[in-house]
Amino acid sequence: MGVPHFLVIPYPIAGHVNPLMQLSHLLSKHGCKITFLNTEFSNKRTNKNNISISKKDNLKNEQSQETINFVTLPDGLEDEDNRSDQRKVIFSIRRNMPPLLPNLIEDVNAMDAENKISCIIVTFNKGWALEVGHSLGIKGVLLWTASATSLAYCYSIPKPIDDGVMDSAGIPTTKQEIQLFPNMPMIDTANFPWRAHDKILFDYISQEMQAMKFGDWWLCNTTYNLEHATFSISPKFLPIGPFMSIEDNTSSFWQEDATCLDWLDQYPPQSVAYVSFGSLAVMDQNQFNELALGLDLLDKPFIWVVRPSNDNKVNYAYPDEFLGTKGKIVGWAPQKKILNHPAIACFISHCGWNSTVEGVYSGVPFLCWPFHGDQFMNKSYVCDVWKVGLELDKDEDGLLPKREIRIKVEQLLGDQDIKERSLKLKDLTLKNIVENGHSSKNLINFINWAK
Repeated sequence: MGVPHFLVIPYPIAGHVNPLMQLSHLLSKHGCKITFLNTEFSNKRTNKNNISISKKDNLKNEQSQETINFVTLPDGLEDEDNRSDQRKVIFSIRRNMPPLLPNLIEDVNAMDAENKISCIIVTFNKGWALEVGHSLGIKGVLLWTASATSLAYCYSIPKPIDDGVMDSAGIPTTKQEIQLFPNMPMIDTANFPWRAHDKILFDYISQEMQAMKFGDWWLCNTTYNLEHATFSISPKFLPIGPFMSIEDNTSSFWQEDATCLDWLDQYPPQSVAYVSFGSLAVMDQNQFNELALGLDLLDKPFIWVVRPSNDNKVNYAYPDEFLGTKGKIVGWAPQKKILNHPAIACFISHCGWNSTVEGVYSGVPFLCWPFHGDQFMNKSYVCDVWKVGLELDKDEDGLLPKREIRIKVEQLLGDQDIKERSLKLKDLTLKNIVENGHSSKNLINFINWAK
């Protein structure tokens, strides 16, 4: 009998590609065969910035005998199209890729008739691939790359409508805090994961959740102890995280600046602030100025990730009075290695789920600055449930002022209880991925199911 052969299909943003790449390495180490399907544009970008997967055919690691085959399909957009417009990308992929997938599966299977594709793993926005797989008799699985709690909210979309909390377009009927299920954090109705208040987006999420029902499992990059209340909602939810190899087995859409690590070596333990807002968050020039001047006010050195756009241009101008002398500013950084460096004192973060899990894994306290989607819910976990961070507060004009950054950094780093809780949460989380840990057992059970 052949080995399980997974066709893995991420939505082409870093926050989806990287967790699926890490899961692919885990499955490969357990003897599974992986075919990794990128869009042509995403594949080009990744290969340009990441030498480790520059061969399109096979990625072989002699020690662990890992093999990952890379294949591509077009996303239907032109090279010059704006891929920062996520709606444009989603709908173009949805129009163009489904008819091409059956032929690709046929071609992959023809190369190894003994080990045909037996299961498709997708991230959100790729539910159509589960439907295609289902029509071909191939099992399907979802890897949910945000918090399991946000999946629970999307899964239960009819409930808040039935309860009168929001209308059929996903817009809250009144501003209030609700608790979807017992023991979950309270959430402001303005901060639902689909908070764009956009009927097309809300309807799309509802449809996508219907497609997700073709998935036998909903794998989550989380642990039972981080979100325990969520896992009683559906037997499909399976925590198998955190995916945390510090090695470079992720795909980078931007060139990582590895000089950060040498720079950090010159500083004493817990003395440097790390500032990064992930791969999608955008702020206006005014807010960028306040952030820059706020970092100047810190009595601490800082590493600040100022992400370039898709064409590697920086879209911001630094304010004239910004000195930046205590800091190192980079376009993109090896985040896990930075967070695990002893010099890091705190993480000023947008609270995307990957960053949240990486910060927890590293035992680093947070300053939370959520921008959209599930980040507000993740902030609730960090500040209200786990109590390992503080929220940065905006003024009445919606601006986060420079003084607030300095005040909260001082408050956070003076709070011994938060530091102790951060280290305790790190230990609890790590216990999940040792041999016989909760997540490790779930992963083995999943692989056995795939066999």
